[in-house]
Amino acid sequence: MFKESQEAKTSGASKGLWIAFAVVVSAIALGGYLFISKAKANKPSLAVAAASAQPVGNADAVHDLKVQRATMNKDRTGTTAVWLVSIENRSASYSYSNIQYETTYVDANNNSILINKGTIAATIEPGGQKTSDINDALYPAGTSWYKIRITGATASAQ
Repeated sequence: MFKESQEAKTSGASKGLWIAFAVVVSAIALGGYLFISKAKANKPSLAVAAASAQPVGNADAVHDLKVQRATMNKDRTGTTAVWLVSIENRSASYSYSNIQYETTYVDANNNSILINKGTIAATIEPGGQKTSDINDALYPAGTSWYKIRITGATASAQ
């Protein structure tokens, strides 16, 4: 007998759609919360992981310490070699300090002109990286190329 107006029909359908949307969003939020809280509960604390972690194998500074980047420049007077070296500690168990290095300066005929040894006083933690300035030896005349390498270090178990 009476016909419902078109407005009343659309507002009822709109309410149902909004309620369904709110239920779905709430379910997703609850599921995400439960997933994250379960993951946190299963993860051991850092203190427990550090206490249970024993050093694996022997310390090997030459293997664990890698020169990531090394650039050589000269000082203001142009006589002393100055190195900027970034070293990475790839060990998960040992920190290294008193890092020994060796620089080699080579002439055009691949003959070593100068081999210099020194120590970097920095300490690099497991997984860490350190950049150091090194004032090396007097830059030898006739140098065609040069290199730096790690020869040893003092290891400490973490």
